[in-house]
Amino acid sequence: MSTAAAPVRSLRSGTVLADLIPSTRARDVALVVGGAVLTGLAAQLSVPVPGSPVPVSGQTFAALLVGTALGARRGFLSLGLYAVAGMAGMPWFAEASSGWSMPSFGYILGMLLAATVVGALARRGADRSVLKTAGAMALGSAIIYAVGVPYLALATGMTFGQAVAAGLVPFLIGDALKAALAMGALPAAWKLVGRKG
Repeated sequence: MSTAAAPVRSLRSGTVLADLIPSTRARDVALVVGGAVLTGLAAQLSVPVPGSPVPVSGQTFAALLVGTALGARRGFLSLGLYAVAGMAGMPWFAEASSGWSMPSFGYILGMLLAATVVGALARRGADRSVLKTAGAMALGSAIIYAVGVPYLALATGMTFGQAVAAGLVPFLIGDALKAALAMGALPAAWKLVGRKG
């Protein structure tokens, strides 16, 4: 009887989805590298936005998903690896770009912070229900914009209002769709794990 209770207890006590894989150093390295690669691949799903130097891409969704699934520490390391490798020349930022001088680099810095925050929230159960997941994704997106939009303004010489119009407004509908995907996927994953546990 105690063996049946143990998995349920572990699912409630600060566990993120990645913690359900048996713990080893190799697991953590694989998760960090895998999260960076997933973000880099998702960034290639990109569509230019007329009038904006920032494309619509899958990297923001991947960054938030990585942070939520891996937790704050591994999420930070994963997005840090993504950022450092991209700055060093790996062409896996949106539109196969790399470097740090592009106007959209602030969004990558924002993703690093957002992955950390949503990872910390996931440890507190923010990925277990639809409403909590929606809140975590909204906060994560807000953090990305809070860093990305001012960076865009500074990098391009736009006014703050112009940066909001070019680097925030065109992305709100897409962000709502990404949040809806996460709202369905993450709680469903926990329900599936709960049934198996």
